[in-house]
Amino acid sequence: MNDPVQAYSALVIDDDPGLRQSLRLCLEPDAERVLGVGTPCGALEALDRGRFDVAFLDLWLGDESGLDLLPELVRRQPGIGIIVITAFATFETAVQAMRLGAVDYLPKPFTPEQVRRAAHRVVESSGLKQRVSELEERLEETEVEAFFESSSPSYRTFLQTAARVAASDCVVLLQGESGTGKNVLARWIRSNSSRARAPFVTVNCPALSAELMSSVLFGHKRGAFTGAVSDAAGKVQEAEGGTLFLDEVGDLTPDAQARLLRFLNDRTYERLGEAKERRADVRLVAATNRSLDDEMRAGRFREDLLFRLNVVTLTVPPLRERIDDALPLAHYYLGALGRRARREPLAFAAEAEQAILAHQWPGNLRELRNAIERAIILAPSAVITPLDLGIDEPPLTASPRAPSGPVLLGADVTLEELEREHIARIIARTATLDGAARILGIDPTTLQRKRKRYGLA
Repeated sequence: MNDPVQAYSALVIDDDPGLRQSLRLCLEPDAERVLGVGTPCGALEALDRGRFDVAFLDLWLGDESGLDLLPELVRRQPGIGIIVITAFATFETAVQAMRLGAVDYLPKPFTPEQVRRAAHRVVESSGLKQRVSELEERLEETEVEAFFESSSPSYRTFLQTAARVAASDCVVLLQGESGTGKNVLARWIRSNSSRARAPFVTVNCPALSAELMSSVLFGHKRGAFTGAVSDAAGKVQEAEGGTLFLDEVGDLTPDAQARLLRFLNDRTYERLGEAKERRADVRLVAATNRSLDDEMRAGRFREDLLFRLNVVTLTVPPLRERIDDALPLAHYYLGALGRRARREPLAFAAEAEQAILAHQWPGNLRELRNAIERAIILAPSAVITPLDLGIDEPPLTASPRAPSGPVLLGADVTLEELEREHIARIIARTATLDGAARILGIDPTTLQRKRKRYGLA
């Protein structure tokens, strides 16, 4: 008896109507959708309309070669598993097909069981790659485990609400200060939803230029603008069946806002330079560290889009409002980041634990994590002190005999070492680099150069 396989969608590309029908009958017991087309043009149109997990491609489509079509299939839908089928199987064509992006080879004649097994192998392999990718992402997000454990009653209530929201399929707006973990929460919502095994696509809106924002989100047609030398699928199509996360959604341009509003209203969109309407099954999660109400009143954000995003709003509490969690989080970071840095077992001094609880953490989880990572790198001993964390600098005049100024002033150090230590401490306790630059009295570009020069995170 075969092991159960997750439902998948299949595309059959063959110019023989009888063979297309036979393949459909073989695949339909397991597949949630099977579509058959007889031409390269029909195959490309099918890919434009929806996403497929596996494709069966005949190497001869009338007078046209399936090998010529294969690279375009891969380009339009990265990750699709292409199984080449042909009655004229040779070692050379098999090797050529694999080099062009095929993942398997099925010579004619074949049995229904061979067809199903080939599809299962592709789907299982794709699922394994996705799980590996997710594990790698989770290793990068070291705060995931500790983020959802709390001794704060109010934060536990917040997490219970977030769990109910995750189980639904509604649009979610995550609000909160910078560094509170909105991106971690977005991934957790996806992991606890019915779309957990589907794609999770992140768009960092501030990183997109105004000219390319709509193209990145919704795709474009070749020639739509200068530099558009080929068709491009957007992030919406990449997220088909899964979750699209728009980080800092308040930075969307007016054109991108209008296109996003249309998509939220009826799940349809158009690529730039193309009149054809497309549909997508995507759940939207958006995040912002600004007040979208204020942005709306200032005329920078559409009121109707805000209403569509504001189906459910989760406001992520800052760390100072769940300060009881600061110490457990700090211990978690110390262990996880210390192991990554291959340091001996580390511990906080009692004074460091008191400083962690007393600090306001304006940069929230990000500031806490950065302070501990810096301490792990720079601390001379296995016991982390407040000075290692950079959150308890001594007063300028501690005693009549104490020198005024920062802690290193007067020590046997160079001016360069003194500057490096001062910059590192300011960065560790400041929420943003722009804020650190203001405190230091230099512009952000200069600060970036100094960070690179001194090797500061």
